[in-house]
Amino acid sequence: MAHSESNQIDCMRSAILSAPGYESVDEHWFLPQAWGRQAQPVTEGGRGSAWFIESECGSFVLRYYRRGGLAARLSDRRYLFTGFNNTRSFAEFRLTDELYQRGLPVPKPVSALACRFGSLTYEAAILVERIPGARSLPTCSRVDDEVLWHHIGKIIGAFHQEGLDHVDLNCDNILITDDRIYLIDFDRCKLRVNSDVRAGWKRNNLNRLYRSICKRLPFFSEEKRTRVWNELIAGYQSL
Repeated sequence: MAHSESNQIDCMRSAILSAPGYESVDEHWFLPQAWGRQAQPVTEGGRGSAWFIESECGSFVLRYYRRGGLAARLSDRRYLFTGFNNTRSFAEFRLTDELYQRGLPVPKPVSALACRFGSLTYEAAILVERIPGARSLPTCSRVDDEVLWHHIGKIIGAFHQEGLDHVDLNCDNILITDDRIYLIDFDRCKLRVNSDVRAGWKRNNLNRLYRSICKRLPFFSEEKRTRVWNELIAGYQSL
């Protein structure tokens, strides 16, 4: 995997990690206000911390890292700093790039930013290429198509075979286009050596997704939810 780490800006305060072809990325790329009308907030899912960017260089998704739960009461965007290579944005960039290089359906990573605040904390953001025509699963017009759910199961199974532990596998992190299914948002995710079908982390991923289906697709009857879930599991087990 080739990176460009030469475009660091004031390395005592911030650092940028960029993919080949994006060496010109600087801190301004991570400021929604710098893009003006070219930046539009993402309204589906998440915590209101992502933007679609339309530029001469292409279409991107910019996402800030934000805390949830009780930790957000102290600081919703700052994390303990233990080195740039340990930041969440750098870790997600490298993992996404690894998945992309393996040919798995993920967005191409563009760049990652980490900014220090004092000696103890940092904020972070990531840029990835936007997937043309993609919709999140809850807003997809084919969400009730049981064949689609079978294919979703196969895609998740393919990621699991590669060892991906997607700790936030939910409906909004599954994107659908006319001909492909993608997984996105790999913050805190990791590649595991143990890819045995009985691995507990795989069950945890699937259980989290099922809870998301119950929450994000309330218009499904219990019977419909059971049918689509059975199709997903059938696809998952078909590999």
